[in-house]
Amino acid sequence: MFLEKAEMNNSEDLQMTLMLYNIKISNHHYDYNHSLRKLQGDYPEKEKNMRKKVILVTGAAGEIGTALIAKLLSQKVENILALDIRPVDEKLGSQVIQVVGDICDHALLERLISEYEIETIYHLAALLSTRAEFTPEAAHRVNVEGTLGLLQVASEQSDWRGVPVLFIFPSSVAIYGLPDLETKAQFQKVREWEWNYPRTMYGCNKLYCELLGMYYSEYYRQLAVEQPVKLDFRSVRFPGLISAYTVPSGGTSDFGPEMLHAAAKGQPYACFVREDTRIPFMVMPDAVKALIDLASAKAEKLSRRVYNVTSFSLSATEFREMVLKAFPQAEITFKPDLKRQGIVDSWPEDMNDNDARRDWGWQPDYDLERSFNEYLVPNISMRYLKR
Repeated sequence: MFLEKAEMNNSEDLQMTLMLYNIKISNHHYDYNHSLRKLQGDYPEKEKNMRKKVILVTGAAGEIGTALIAKLLSQKVENILALDIRPVDEKLGSQVIQVVGDICDHALLERLISEYEIETIYHLAALLSTRAEFTPEAAHRVNVEGTLGLLQVASEQSDWRGVPVLFIFPSSVAIYGLPDLETKAQFQKVREWEWNYPRTMYGCNKLYCELLGMYYSEYYRQLAVEQPVKLDFRSVRFPGLISAYTVPSGGTSDFGPEMLHAAAKGQPYACFVREDTRIPFMVMPDAVKALIDLASAKAEKLSRRVYNVTSFSLSATEFREMVLKAFPQAEITFKPDLKRQGIVDSWPEDMNDNDARRDWGWQPDYDLERSFNEYLVPNISMRYLKR
């Protein structure tokens, strides 16, 4: 026996031996079950054929989820499984398979994989930056444990199908953490591997989940004799996102959108960052485009698992000037909140997305002028004219 051959001269030797023994047994158990699945399959053939192939969208009722589902439906994509803790928009509800539930509910996930064969996952469910700072433990549960559970589901599905499940994950500029303004000025367009030292719980969660995705794609079960079919994890790091159809909810990058909405309502606005504060932005249609384009890219063209994507970079003063062009009577002042300012100061002024442009042809449809003139100003204005 493995244990009988080990020398157990002290407690440390015993602990190490037991650990190695457990690893060995665990791997043999996995290799046996893995081989058995290859020979017999997890389900009888009738049950395999009964499972409907679907695209799973988590966080389906959120800002990105709603826009993504609408775009997929416009492209004639069928069998979208929409999961969220609240119902999706009623205009979309009848066109998708809607499931109301918690992403951390393992029993729910098990039920879903018993009924559906999941081919692609767009994992959008998350607690966002500001809320995560007030409830960091809850943020970790949703953002990390929820993602880990889905990665495990995708891994099992990949091996069972014999084909990788595509796992698309939106990350954030919040994963960056520059130490001071001098460094921020020096590194104006950061690359993916630079300054990965987040200062917020949300940024920490996103960065760790990127690493988990890489692990499950490249190294999962790396000690097993027979290697499983691994999932295909792909992630985009978004800049500050701006939607014309949802009201800003107090996010750390929301000083720009808040200016626009206040101006459209004819209300004064005191911006919570300094005039010289600069970060990258992108409008929602381009965010959806980036997710779909990365999902459509051929695997052999991709040189990395995580990509920066961006559109334009603006200072708070420049954002104010763009707002005043559309709403000349707007009253916009600056009253920095030192705590929120500290977070924004740790983010880069811009992001280098050359790898995305080279590998999968990333190109935003909306530059600065088009974002304001064709998307933001007309739609936000219409929102308040209806009232």
